[in-house]
Order: sequence, then structure tokens, then C-alpha cells
Amino acid sequence: MSEALAVRPGRDARRALGMTPGKFAMWAFLASDGMGFVGLFAAYIATRLHAGWWPDPNNPAVLNVDLTALNTFILVCSSVTMVYALQACREDRIRACAGYLGLTILGGASFLGVQVYEYIHLSESGMVPWEDNFCATFYSLTCYHGLHVLSGVIYLICILIGTLRGRYNSKNYTPIEIVGLFWHFVDLVWILLFTFIYLLRPLGGETF
Repeated sequence: MSEALAVRPGRDARRALGMTPGKFAMWAFLASDGMGFVGLFAAYIATRLHAGWWPDPNNPAVLNVDLTALNTFILVCSSVTMVYALQACREDRIRACAGYLGLTILGGASFLGVQVYEYIHLSESGMVPWEDNFCATFYSLTCYHGLHVLSGVIYLICILIGTLRGRYNSKNYTPIEIVGLFWHFVDLVWILLFTFIYLLRPLGGETF
């Protein structure tokens, strides 16, 4: 009895803080993973500021901003459906939860499809990773993020399978909450990436 009472307060404290071991592990992972993105963003900014010239992303010959803006909207919508999936699971609406998870997966897969299409178009126009500093940093950031989206889609598929098998409900929705944290992180990083690479015009120097 005394041992049980000694363990229980610690568990209750973690629940009160809303920090189960799984959530803590995901937050720790996102913190460390975010450092990787920070390093890539820093390399991109440093390269851009010290470059003698830099392409104008609003030039249709460089990047298709309109298509990527649509792709960004798709990813943002998938983040919204992720929120609805978690809410549905908390309310024991399991079929709705599975449906929203399916929409989230569809959004992530569509995002990857558009990104692959963009890569094919860019390579056909001569923009390959080893062409110049812009191409090197562009592909490094977008490919790194794309791998996260792919990982998230696979992760979501596993959660969807578990949902269809009845593993998650109002008493056990933490796994869906955890995958949601990862997916929202991926969404936030892409918004920053889209702003830095596709929307910001060169600060100085020669452009084309």
C-alpha cells in the first residue's frame, strides 16, 4: 500500500501538467529537430546575405509561387483536419476521427505530389541542386522538410490503422494528440520556409 501511494503522486502530477511520457518525448524530439531546421535556415540566410546575386522568387522563370501557395493552403487545411480528428476521438466519434485522419493523410500526400511535380519542372529548366548556392539551399531546405512530411504521412497511416481497430477513444487519445503535435510542427516550419524562400525578395545585389 505504501509503495502504491508513493508512486501515485508522481503520476498524478504528470497528468496535472498534461505531460504524459509520450508527449514529453515528442516535445523533446521536436525541440531537437527544430535545431536542425534552425541550422538550415541560418545557412540559407547567411548565404543569401553574402551572395553577389540572388534570384527573384517572384519571377515565374525561377519558382512557381502561385502553385506553392496552393500547396501551402493544402498543408494548412490538413493541420485543421488533424485538430478535428483529435476532437472527434475525445468525443468517441471514432468514424469521424478516422475520416479526418484520412483527410489529413490525403493532404500530406497531395503536398508531396505537388512538391515532386515542382522538382521535376525545376530540373527540366536546369535548376538542379549543384547548379548554384540558391539551388543548393533551396533543395536542402525543401527536401529536408519533405522527408518530415513523408514521415508524418507514414506515422498518420499507422495511427489511422490503430483507430480503425478501435485502439483509440475518449479514454485513450494521447497517441492521436502526439502525432498531431508532429504534424502541426511540420506545418509551422513550412509556413516559415515558404515565407523565407518564396516570398522574400532579395535585399540587395544583382537579381534575375
